[in-house]
Amino acid sequence: MSDVVSYLFYQTRNPRPFLDRGEGIYLFDENGKRYIDGSSGAMVSNIGHSNPRVLAKIKAQMDKATFGYRLHFRTHPSEDLAAKTVSLMPEGLDRVFFVSGGSEAVESAVKLARQYALTQGENGRYKVVSRFPSYHGSTFGALELTGYDPLCTPFKPMLREMPKITAPATYLDRDNLSEEQRGLKYAEFLRDKIIEEGPDTVLAFVMEPVGGASTGALVAPDSYYGRVREICDEFGVLLVYDEVMTGAGRTGKFLAAEHWGITPDIVAMSKGFGAGYAPLGAMVAGARLVEPVLDAGGFLHGFTYAGNPMACAAGLAVLEEMEEQNLVENAARMGEVLMAQLHSLMDRYPFIGDVRGRGLLTAFEFVADRDTMEPLPTALNAYDRLVELAYARGLIIYSRRTRGGTSGDHFLVAPPLIITEDQIGEMMDILRDALDAFANEAGLPVGEDAA
Repeated sequence: MSDVVSYLFYQTRNPRPFLDRGEGIYLFDENGKRYIDGSSGAMVSNIGHSNPRVLAKIKAQMDKATFGYRLHFRTHPSEDLAAKTVSLMPEGLDRVFFVSGGSEAVESAVKLARQYALTQGENGRYKVVSRFPSYHGSTFGALELTGYDPLCTPFKPMLREMPKITAPATYLDRDNLSEEQRGLKYAEFLRDKIIEEGPDTVLAFVMEPVGGASTGALVAPDSYYGRVREICDEFGVLLVYDEVMTGAGRTGKFLAAEHWGITPDIVAMSKGFGAGYAPLGAMVAGARLVEPVLDAGGFLHGFTYAGNPMACAAGLAVLEEMEEQNLVENAARMGEVLMAQLHSLMDRYPFIGDVRGRGLLTAFEFVADRDTMEPLPTALNAYDRLVELAYARGLIIYSRRTRGGTSGDHFLVAPPLIITEDQIGEMMDILRDALDAFANEAGLPVGEDAA
């Protein structure tokens, strides 16, 4: 009901209906309208909505205790979830610190990195290199690592500037290099930046293994990942993988790092880790980093709800559900189906210039010209308009400006990992209808479907 007075405020004045309930990949408003959750909220609801087995396990913990402060009690849910998490990590990542969300996970990673450097007598290491564009969170520390102008520029006077390198958006390159060569070229930007800043001052490099909101499911060439690991090792720089969006099975592996056989020094996770059933995230590192920090007096950091037993019970139930339903494997299989469907859109819509992603983290990008990859005019507000047209038709997708937040338009399609092939077809039918409507409004050409 749009006439209900609201005392809440979020980012915009864009009104939305009241949510009534969720079932699987679907959400229903109070008027009974059904929506396909084609973005899992903000790439959160990995196991779908209202899973009865998960709800029962949360209720069982609620009946015992809803809160126990970590300085006063250990809890079985937090210990059990930590053990389960470590069992799913690459070897050597065996210490877990729980948080309530992605920004907290990234902040925790950076603070651990800094405190570890201090234990090693490397007091001069404080710079954290990240990429532009990128997204790492909205708190001040995480925001300075983020490369997205609309979110960062208003707060620049309040932030300590950290060095950036160009994200590996090789689909925009117009050169004679192979993809392998391009991957190495972008990796070398990191080495150049470390040398430019002074190796003794660089603490860490943080990256999204598959891009999130700022780059729209950007996947680097395979050669990029191993070379980045080598460069970090060369200079003693800690490699932090921001798997807030990609972790917990989203890309068809539990961690996206597994696609390239990379073991980061620190991993940040959230979103699908709690899958929307509780505010939950984790920072995972190795004992080689954590034990010296604890020996030096403890980790100087913490959150009130870190390790909350109810949230951890939810997280453990989510991971168990993922295993029992083979959802990581389903994400890989359905990801191939979804990517094929998205690629087929390019036959009908010449203004789709790129389709990319891994597993069920996929995206497509609008352009004015595929040859030059020039973006559509910003006045079209395509990134917002298509989302609204899809929403009106009962499909939720997620969008951002592609080129640093000031121009370009990409759309993330990232449904829950429980999705079936028939449901992908249902989702795509609505998306095509919305694309047709957008093309008609914007005066953009539409071709015939390939048959």
